[in-house]
Amino acid sequence: MKLRERIEKYFHVYHHERGDDFERYYVLPLVNLNSEEVQYLFQELSENYDVRLKTHFGEFILELKRRKESYRLNVILFIATFASITFTGSTFYGSFDLILGLKFAVALMFVLGSHEMGHFIASKRWGMKASLPYFIPFPTIIGTLGAVIRQRGVIKSRRALLEIGASGPLAGVVAALIVTYIGLKLPVPELSVEGGGGIMLGEPLLFRFVAGVAGFTGEYIHPVAFAGWVGMFVTALNLIPVGQLDGGHVMRAMLGNRADAISRIFPFVLLAAGYFFKDSGGIWFFWAILAFFFSMQRHPKPYDDSPLPLRYLFLGMVTFAVGILCFTPVPFKFVEGL
Repeated sequence: MKLRERIEKYFHVYHHERGDDFERYYVLPLVNLNSEEVQYLFQELSENYDVRLKTHFGEFILELKRRKESYRLNVILFIATFASITFTGSTFYGSFDLILGLKFAVALMFVLGSHEMGHFIASKRWGMKASLPYFIPFPTIIGTLGAVIRQRGVIKSRRALLEIGASGPLAGVVAALIVTYIGLKLPVPELSVEGGGGIMLGEPLLFRFVAGVAGFTGEYIHPVAFAGWVGMFVTALNLIPVGQLDGGHVMRAMLGNRADAISRIFPFVLLAAGYFFKDSGGIWFFWAILAFFFSMQRHPKPYDDSPLPLRYLFLGMVTFAVGILCFTPVPFKFVEGL
């Protein structure tokens, strides 16, 4: 269907302007502007255009500006994040060790990139536009806040929503398993400063399993193994069933509108976790606040909101089971005299 014909299903167009990179329609709405039909139209148009409906002297103007794809920002953020992670990893064992930092950066970028590329491939499979990953450099204990991709267009069905939501965590955890196993086989560098303190990591069940397979019995781990641990921790956080986190996507696909109740309740579950696991350093209180804001945003309704077939429900349950295996109630705590 031509662009104008799609618009005229919901608007009467009485004037049209076209430029090199934009189209502007002067319209009269034929339906409620807050209706699902209009929202689906805007989501569909957003695959290729920046969409803006504005009023000017009482006239409704639908302006579509063609989006120009550029990967410059992706590349800049990738380089900056790689440098940030490398610097952080170089300081893990006291004295500065660039080679150690590079190994950590390659391992962690592989894990985080695998997560986002899982989303990217699933989006393409369902015909949705998706950007390449945007890595986020930040001075945390790992040198980054992770990575995100931008998805545009209509979510076609609950099946599409579940696949897109589950693909990132599942791809990321496979990468984390590989990296963890390799890291646990590597010799641990010697500490340059004894008794200077450090970080004690909580061990999720999946990490313990890999340690058993690798035959690891040591007290300290190589930074590459730490990158795998980070991947598991990120997987657990992303599968919190709230809002538009990956877990929110999967839960919405499985339960439909009933998922909204879980999304609203789960911040209080995180508050309870923060209360009972006081050694967690307040991380669950922090995530409870984030989850509260995520839960305030209603999840977009898929175009086809019919229930999932049994095999997709099974995939959703497997995805949440992976999240549980990656969860640890006290992820890390700072200790002295290690």
